[in-house]
Amino acid sequence: MNMTFYESIISTILVSGTPLLYSTLGEIYAERSGVMNLGVEGMMIMGAVTAFIVGKITGNLLLAVLTAILVGIALSLIHAFVSITMRGNQTVSGLALTMFGLGLSSVIGIKYVGSPGISFNPIRIPFLSQIPLLGPLFRMDALFYLSIILAVVMWYILFRTKIGIRIRACGENPAVADALGVNVSLIRYACTAIGGGLAGLGGAYLTTVSAPFWGDVMTTAGRGWIAIALVIFSFWSPLRAIVGAYLFGGIEAIQFNLQAYGIPTDILGMMPYIATIVVMIFSMSGMKRRFGAPAALGVPFVREER
Repeated sequence: MNMTFYESIISTILVSGTPLLYSTLGEIYAERSGVMNLGVEGMMIMGAVTAFIVGKITGNLLLAVLTAILVGIALSLIHAFVSITMRGNQTVSGLALTMFGLGLSSVIGIKYVGSPGISFNPIRIPFLSQIPLLGPLFRMDALFYLSIILAVVMWYILFRTKIGIRIRACGENPAVADALGVNVSLIRYACTAIGGGLAGLGGAYLTTVSAPFWGDVMTTAGRGWIAIALVIFSFWSPLRAIVGAYLFGGIEAIQFNLQAYGIPTDILGMMPYIATIVVMIFSMSGMKRRFGAPAALGVPFVREER
């Protein structure tokens, strides 16, 4: 195995992990505010199909990505209305959103199945892109660089600013936050919308970078569920989400690259989903509060009850 092989693995890891990172970052903000959205898979698939269709029709990648973000926001606001305004069951609402997204994407994307689309070109950073082994980090697409910058900025906002304190307060003790003059509903709506927009962007990455063609529901391949698990894996921290996203991306990269050497990959292919199940089981246990889960996560806020 030469240097080219290792660089190929690194490139695949980065491409595989970036859509997970976007979706995880968005869900971290939603959950930090107290809203659990299990509709990430549905928002990702809708972002993927709309980005593909808009890009194919207009030839404009920026418009395709913006459309995917707006679609993700629109779907997330449905969940926000049900879970925040109507105080409905967040788990049921999120699952319904996923099923709705999967079904609608199949309908609007049926005539594009198998069609090629347009994609972002890599941006090579002079000198740095020539570094052995680390070179792939500096010859990625614009959305990859944006995801890393966004993770750092979102971490800073969440843990170093007054806005971040208010977001975390809404997820920990919304009654106290409300008593201090914080508009709990507004912050939860905003964070849920951020989650939806980033899930849509993660889906757009799949059809504008990872695999620029439309392949129906197989496009996301369960990445939305993995992103939800990564929120827990990262302990609700945007910086840790970077590690988690590319760790899971690495499992997928190893799977694809080892196929060329005739090494069985069935078990490797199962690993992301096994890890997801383990993390989700962990999240249901009483230990989760020790690792940073918001105390009011999934609990509707009723102002009259404070």
